[in-house]
Amino acid sequence: MEIESGSYQNIAKKESWRTVLTLAYQSLGVVYGDLSISPLYVYKSTFAEDIHHSESNEEIFGVLSFIFWTITLVPLLKYVFIVLRADDNGEGGTFALYSLLCRHARVNSLPSCQLADEQLIEYKTDSFGSSSSMPQSGFAASLKSTLEKHGVLQKILLVLALIGTCMVIGDGVLTPAISVFSAVSGVELSMSKEHHKYIELPAACIILIGLFALQHYGTHRVGFLFAPVILLWLMCISTIGVYNIFHWNPHVYQALSPYYMYKFLKKTQSKGWMSLGGILLCITGSEAMFADLGHFSQLSIKIAFTSLVYPSLILAYMGQAAYLSQHHVIESEYNIGFYVSVPEKLRWPVLVIAILAAVVGSQAIITGTFSIIKQCSALGCFPKVKIVHTSSKIHGQIYIPEINWILMILCLAVTIGFRDTKRLGNASGLAVITVMLVTTCLMSLVIVLCWHKSVLFAIAFVVFFGTIEALYFSASLIKFLEGAWVPIALAFCFLLAMCTWHYGTLKRYEYDVQNKVSVNWLLSLGQTLGIARVRGLGLIHTELVSGVPAIFSHFVTNLPAFHQVLVFLCVKSVPVPHVRPEERFLVGRIGPKEFRIYRCIVRFGYRDVHKDDFEFEGDLVCSIAEFIRTEAATATAAETNGEDDDRMSVVGTCSTYMQGIEDHYESDLDDPNKPGTSEIRSPKPKKKSKSKIKKRVRFVVPETPKIEKETRQELMELTEAREGGVAYIMGNAYMKAKQGSGLVKRLAINIGYEFLRRNTRGPRNMLTSPNASTLEVGMIYHV
Repeated sequence: MEIESGSYQNIAKKESWRTVLTLAYQSLGVVYGDLSISPLYVYKSTFAEDIHHSESNEEIFGVLSFIFWTITLVPLLKYVFIVLRADDNGEGGTFALYSLLCRHARVNSLPSCQLADEQLIEYKTDSFGSSSSMPQSGFAASLKSTLEKHGVLQKILLVLALIGTCMVIGDGVLTPAISVFSAVSGVELSMSKEHHKYIELPAACIILIGLFALQHYGTHRVGFLFAPVILLWLMCISTIGVYNIFHWNPHVYQALSPYYMYKFLKKTQSKGWMSLGGILLCITGSEAMFADLGHFSQLSIKIAFTSLVYPSLILAYMGQAAYLSQHHVIESEYNIGFYVSVPEKLRWPVLVIAILAAVVGSQAIITGTFSIIKQCSALGCFPKVKIVHTSSKIHGQIYIPEINWILMILCLAVTIGFRDTKRLGNASGLAVITVMLVTTCLMSLVIVLCWHKSVLFAIAFVVFFGTIEALYFSASLIKFLEGAWVPIALAFCFLLAMCTWHYGTLKRYEYDVQNKVSVNWLLSLGQTLGIARVRGLGLIHTELVSGVPAIFSHFVTNLPAFHQVLVFLCVKSVPVPHVRPEERFLVGRIGPKEFRIYRCIVRFGYRDVHKDDFEFEGDLVCSIAEFIRTEAATATAAETNGEDDDRMSVVGTCSTYMQGIEDHYESDLDDPNKPGTSEIRSPKPKKKSKSKIKKRVRFVVPETPKIEKETRQELMELTEAREGGVAYIMGNAYMKAKQGSGLVKRLAINIGYEFLRRNTRGPRNMLTSPNASTLEVGMIYHV
């Protein structure tokens, strides 16, 4: 089953205003959950220690002014009006920006890239209309040339993207902790201080365990509740905010003036600067607008934010400030919190809504963490993990068991370890602002290299937003010993694992390239390859896009037989979010036709869904058969004595050329022996299908007698091989550093990479190949 690509979805979403408004409503639960629950803890974190609320109200009004302008400049101006336009064919996030730069500047972390990949439709043209092959001039051309020539700059760019990714993972640990803990802490106002501390922590831990335990069901089962919950929460906090404004201080709007920021800093000085780490939390979740762009459209996200989320948040913060401006007697630290400004009769209903909203907001960041890890894994920057697609209809909903339980353990650890919103806020704030700084840096390059705008515009973008974010970053970093060390420690651990895996992957590919077997050696074995050819289809998995892998020679020298049809299969990722079905397969020959040896390169985008083994086998056989038929029909079947990658043809999946064929040929299917035709059947999964007729693909052979006979024979052999069974031959490489290697390399390869390889998924799990049909060939790589 092919799931719609993000670019196609975004085109479809723009068809009607009804569709756009529906998507805007749905985005409330997925995109804005984290941002919407920030009023729970912003004021409490800001006034936790550094500054105090006085009767002059200069502190509370100064904080409100900072909050208003921070939300206006960062989420509204930066993300809604600028960053959202930098989507990668409908996809957003840190790796989407990195993918754009990879294509426009030929800065690619994937070693198996080919010139044929640059002919992909999504590769050549971006959703904002520029082409990766568009000629550049001036500073953009020199910048592109510099990036392409210097490998150090390419590595720095990759590490920058990985740092942003690691901080997103850290946010996936910290956001559920602070959100749920802040929501549950509302019970503090309803019981004595001696009792509430025994309720807060256990209740928060139980909710967090339940949240992570339910992840494997997928968000589509309860996703219909997400948008109503966040909508109810936004209406709740905005209504309470309006009530507090008119009831306590109607003139609180005057604090929106930037002058109050000046008065605030003048009075509080260094302590006011340190308190910015708490104010920063008002924009936590802003990055989700860009990261979750693939699930919605730009217009729907903009409408939801500008028409509902933005005004609701501003009214909520103004309402809290209006209440606090008339209440200066501090009986407990929670008098600066959210619930104290809620009318007493509404506190319990609001507490329930807040807990539900916190769960929804946490769910959004957890799903986003799964998504970005999948992207990293596809681009060779994260160990292979099991990816479960929880919905066959809704694009992008995935579940990663290993990551889920790691996040849960870490989340419970920081919740139990900190037990207050102050240190949780310090930790979360640093993770949030670091991701934003990375986005700002990558966006400056996108503006020049991808949008072809003036370098002055890029500099202005970096200086304006970079200055704001650097100010908040410094205020967060100064709290290193008070909780900010957590995201740094988490990011360091994940970054170390990612860099080790990427380094080991590159070394393994280099070994494969250096030790690959020449095609001439293969041809010298003759038609039978010097061994017995048995019935069946052999799929030899390799990372190479050319040549014969060493695993094959290792195999044939130890076993006396091989299959009648051989396919050197390379499943690789390309730096685009989606590859269209009609461009999925790249098929060619190795040697003369009678050898029955093919090369098939299967290309996936970093957001594509990998099929199960039934569908994959069917598509693979169909693509080879279509290649044989097309080769004969276009009279390009000239026999060659070697492999020529230039002769490889782009072939789509079965679904791309299957439509309309079944009905047309249904009357002929009862006669499989009809001359001039050959039949390939696509197996179906065991689940029920709406159609009772089994889909078959019939390839019509040209009328030329010689070509007709040869092609029919080749198609029949392919069909017989498929019916005889498909065997997956996988290489299981054990990496060891060469003698004389440096200490760092030995640690990275012998310990780091091997530990990750042994404890993560192998290539068999990537292809979802059946256990009974898989054969792993072990080899030791001395790199």
